[in-house]
Amino acid sequence: MLWVAIIGLVMTAVAVALAARRVLFLYQLATVGPPAPERVEYAKNNVGDEIKAQLVEVFGQKKLLKWTASGTAHFFVMWAFFILATVYLEAYGSLIQGAITGTPDFHIPLIGTWAVLGFLQDFIAVAALIGLIAFAVIRIKNSPKKLGRRSRFSGSHLGGAWLVLFMIFNVIWTMFLFRGAAFNTGNLPYASGAFASEATAALLRPMGASANEVLEHVGLLLHIGVMLVFLVIVVNSKHLHIFTAPLNVMFSRRPDGNGPAQPMRIDGKVVDFEDEDLDGDRLGRGKIEDTTWKGFLDFYTCTECGRCQSQCPAWNTDKPLSPKMLILDQRDHAFKVAPYLTAAQDQRADLHEDVLALLDKPLVGEDGVIHPDVLWSCTNCGACVEQCPVDIEHIDHILDMRRYQVMVESNFPSEAGVMVKNLENKGNPWGMSEMKRADWIEELAGREVDPIEVQLIDEKMPEDTEYLFWVGCAGALEDRAKKTTKAVAELLHVAGVKFAVLGPMEACTGDPARRLGMEFLFDMLAKQNIETLNEAGVKKIVATCPHCFNTLANEYPQLGGTYEVVHHTQLLAKLVDEGKLVPVTPIEEKITYHDPCFLGRHNKVYSQPRDIMAKVPGVQAQEMHRHKERGFCCGAGGARMWMEERIGKRINTERVDEALTTDPDTISTACPFCLVMLGDSINEKKNAGEAKETLEVVDVSQLLIKSIKGQPVKTS
Repeated sequence: MLWVAIIGLVMTAVAVALAARRVLFLYQLATVGPPAPERVEYAKNNVGDEIKAQLVEVFGQKKLLKWTASGTAHFFVMWAFFILATVYLEAYGSLIQGAITGTPDFHIPLIGTWAVLGFLQDFIAVAALIGLIAFAVIRIKNSPKKLGRRSRFSGSHLGGAWLVLFMIFNVIWTMFLFRGAAFNTGNLPYASGAFASEATAALLRPMGASANEVLEHVGLLLHIGVMLVFLVIVVNSKHLHIFTAPLNVMFSRRPDGNGPAQPMRIDGKVVDFEDEDLDGDRLGRGKIEDTTWKGFLDFYTCTECGRCQSQCPAWNTDKPLSPKMLILDQRDHAFKVAPYLTAAQDQRADLHEDVLALLDKPLVGEDGVIHPDVLWSCTNCGACVEQCPVDIEHIDHILDMRRYQVMVESNFPSEAGVMVKNLENKGNPWGMSEMKRADWIEELAGREVDPIEVQLIDEKMPEDTEYLFWVGCAGALEDRAKKTTKAVAELLHVAGVKFAVLGPMEACTGDPARRLGMEFLFDMLAKQNIETLNEAGVKKIVATCPHCFNTLANEYPQLGGTYEVVHHTQLLAKLVDEGKLVPVTPIEEKITYHDPCFLGRHNKVYSQPRDIMAKVPGVQAQEMHRHKERGFCCGAGGARMWMEERIGKRINTERVDEALTTDPDTISTACPFCLVMLGDSINEKKNAGEAKETLEVVDVSQLLIKSIKGQPVKTS
């Protein structure tokens, strides 16, 4: 047995050395970039949340189990890694004890002969084997060769995945080989429970005692050897996520990577645009080495599963953006230039010319690592972040690259430039006069039937006013969105809720600027609004636009503006529950609801709009195939509202096509951008004879006021 131990320990030393060398390289590469102190600080200050995240996302596989078949298979394979660690403990114990005593009958102290442990080891190994079969079937069924772009594995490194499946299979059969032989030689710790090992033993028993003794030694070395080869493969492949996924989850944003865009940082410090010493050339990510270690951790952790890709509205409408490939292309480039990035300063000039040639390749460019069309196709819908089982934050990567392109290179779609100028000069994306923001107020007050006076804030919020109604640029200036604004104002009036508006003092929250990458302009607009809100003494805000809602609630606190912010559907649902708003008139229509991305995925508001519709008599609610956390974008987010869509199918057209499969009388939503985008597509469908003339898109608030009043909402 001494020779068995020597071979096993030598193999282990070699494999561990190779793996350690690779891990050191990965660490050195990740740390070439700037720090991310906020990630470490949050983890330290929220230990309870981090433990919960590990239990739910890593051990509980919450996100993966949403994909029932593949998620279940992964659950068992993942747990096999944990539970079969006890088998390897037994294997090394047998190796060493066999060398010392000549008898490899080692068992784990205290629990090593417990039949339940033996059963659990065999059960999880068999379950993992079934999981491998499921993985193989899923990969064959969804092969890119068969499905092309429709395969979520399109673009993935497929060979590595098959190799890992083969290696896991080798782990399982070698385990049963040495355990079956050990049962026959009397060296298996479990007299009962290890059912699969006993079945293997029955197959091996006719070979005789001597053969089983040899098979036990050979099987033991094979089992350990396979694991060691697997270890080296893992740290050199996409399956590195086995080790990095828990770390990526630990340092990810809470509750997830959606919601607020993160402040811009240089060397880990939040950028102060009023700092005279600010290095303007370091804004955003212009080179791969500008990526923080958390960004590199995202690169290392990507499993190439393609769940993000399969949900991406850009990819689903034949645009070049794949969130998966966005991460993989950066990762692959980082590995190619790693010899330069990790080399000492005086050694860089001596590197291979192929490496040096890559240094001139821009991160974003026509011939860059990331093509501009990829970068500007993103709507910031958050579907990729929502679906990623290992908490990769794709939007953060995109925004960092956009910031560099916009503020350093001045390289972005020309239509967006018009929007930026309008924000700078007029405080709204359309470039309309600030006095136009009060037109809807005059329209409500001038109605012949049920005129309503809306209180306009002069300097301070009146003492008896509960909410500031943040109207937003679209709600004040866009004709279709103004219908929502007037409906909400009337509903609050009916419910007896005291509210006031800023009118001309209100400016764009800065969301379009920030999502474009123009962080400086966002900073300017946000600080201007925060000053206005604070001077007026605002504490509570209700907003109809999910983009405004998200910015006010989640991003203004980054600049010192903290308020209690609710979306109008949240407030209206509460008022309906309290009996202050009572829908009475039936609306006998089939209605399908479209989830706005910045209300749903970014802020997890799914139930309240549906609750309101459920209280309206006669409404037959029908869900589209893609809804709630898997809802499909309208195409307006990420500043795309002000950029022309020239590649592939229009995203709003794709969404309306899906809505039409429910044969609706009305499409409802809760966002002015969605209202406009879906409305435009519906009008195109009507002109082409592909939608009934009576079909319209309305805000949930319009349905509610229609039922309460028993008549259509007055628009003027």
